[in-house]
Amino acid sequence: MPKVYIRTYGCQMNERDSEQVARMFTQGGYTLTADENEADAVLVNTCSVRDQAEQKAIGKMSHMITAQRERKHVVYGFMGCMAQSRGEELFETTPGLDVVVGTQKYHKVFDYVDGILKQRLESRMDDPALAMQGVNVCDIAEEEGSQNTIRDHLEKRHSASEYVSIMQGCNMRCSFCIVPDTRGKERSRPICEIVDEIHQLVAAGTREVTLLGQIVNLYGRTEFDRIDGKSPFVQLLEAVHQINGLERIRFTSPHPIGYRDDLIEAFTYLPKLCSHIHFPMQSGSDRILKAMRRPYKHAKFVEICEKMKSARPDLAITTDIIVGFPGETEEDFQATIDTCEELRFDNAFVFRYSKRRNTPAAEMEGQLEESEKESRNQRLLDIINRIAIEKNAALVGTRQQVLCEGLSRHNKHRLSGRTPQNKIVIFDGEAQRLTGQLLEIDVDESTGFTLYGRVANRPSSVVLGT
Repeated sequence: MPKVYIRTYGCQMNERDSEQVARMFTQGGYTLTADENEADAVLVNTCSVRDQAEQKAIGKMSHMITAQRERKHVVYGFMGCMAQSRGEELFETTPGLDVVVGTQKYHKVFDYVDGILKQRLESRMDDPALAMQGVNVCDIAEEEGSQNTIRDHLEKRHSASEYVSIMQGCNMRCSFCIVPDTRGKERSRPICEIVDEIHQLVAAGTREVTLLGQIVNLYGRTEFDRIDGKSPFVQLLEAVHQINGLERIRFTSPHPIGYRDDLIEAFTYLPKLCSHIHFPMQSGSDRILKAMRRPYKHAKFVEICEKMKSARPDLAITTDIIVGFPGETEEDFQATIDTCEELRFDNAFVFRYSKRRNTPAAEMEGQLEESEKESRNQRLLDIINRIAIEKNAALVGTRQQVLCEGLSRHNKHRLSGRTPQNKIVIFDGEAQRLTGQLLEIDVDESTGFTLYGRVANRPSSVVLGT
């Protein structure tokens, strides 16, 4: 039985896409392996948001090809955003590469790889010299309906939480972002198909889903009508909320554009919506937001956050921020700091601006030195971390509702789960019995970013806050 190794870099959408590909390989008779050295097919899925991720992926692939040069039958492939962006170029930068498949052709990966592998194995039986080295496949064409192909999941026991792709693509064209070119235009799946997928997950034991979209709250805006003043995304949330056995709903990542009152109101009458949103701000400076082509101002972003906190007083907000954007002055950077202090985000992903080719920002004047970007990155991280530590420390001594997700990634002798606010909690217990269960956990300790606690004596029946 052939084996496939899949390595994923980047966001949750990449993880979901990789799972779809993995499912197709298992259905095709392959087994998944975590050991690249025993694989017959090696696939790397990576994003193009930052150059560092691309270089890391290319380096990893080159190393694997070199290390296994004696195993001539092995098929090597790139898939995802970097494959879409670079295309044929990757065959030159990565000698020995066989397959390059873009973001709208994940459903074709298995056929391409399996076809090459079978021909190589058959040729090798007759003559090792006929092992079909040098036969390349590059498919980065657009395909109508491709958003509907990310729908299958690996069969897993006790999978408490799952990602569900509801749309692909982006129409926003932020000046720093390459995603509209790599993911294509917005394309949404029908509500009924998404609901059917989640029904199947719940039947298999899933208790929480995270709805994925590049700009998730713009779901369906070009395909479906508003009904009773509600956007297609709110209609989807209501439909998912009705699924019996599903306990929690998350979504990522929304954009201030399209984050209207119907979505804010949904948090007042849909209790399965978790009290957490990841809400990318990018900058606290109106001047920089304009240069980024982010079509909102600082005041609007703050207004939405305040409305959300009024709708859900226990809401946790996390965000994305870019520092060192071209032309960013110390005054602009201070505006970002001031906003972070004002809104007190529960956490943030802080990125140093990185040029992406074929984006307007890469050609802008006022490119900052890397040393200045690093300085601002560290200064802002210090503030974000201080606030996060303070917020987590305030939870010590409280009882929190936690969905047990199974064994901790970093300590296989303990369990891990998350609160509705997406806080990680580590505790003791039996994985087989507690995974997928909503538990009340008494929080005893915080190490800054992780909470530690113990299962309370009585079962969980309501969501408890601080």
